[in-house]
Amino acid sequence: MPQRRTVTLTEEQRQQLLHHRDHDPRPDLRERCAAVLKVADGQSPYAVARRGLLRPRDPDTLYHWLAYLAAEGVAGLLGHRHGGVRRRCL
Repeated sequence: MPQRRTVTLTEEQRQQLLHHRDHDPRPDLRERCAAVLKVADGQSPYAVARRGLLRPRDPDTLYHWLAYLAAEGVAGLLGHRHGGVRRRCL
């Protein structure tokens, strides 16, 4: 039987995630922080990805977010954003 993936946050990490979830102007970062907080509170990553966010996500996406958090902390979670090169209008 596969073991459920869990996240243990320090109080400082939890406070940073709460702040970004509630106040960051970038919606993708608010979503990431909300997802990680739900997993840290005991929900399964699969359930959060499928039913716990505004839009259903691929569970692998959430597992990548958790890997960024484990490897680099909150800064890694906030730093690995998706999307292409932003074009500047001249």
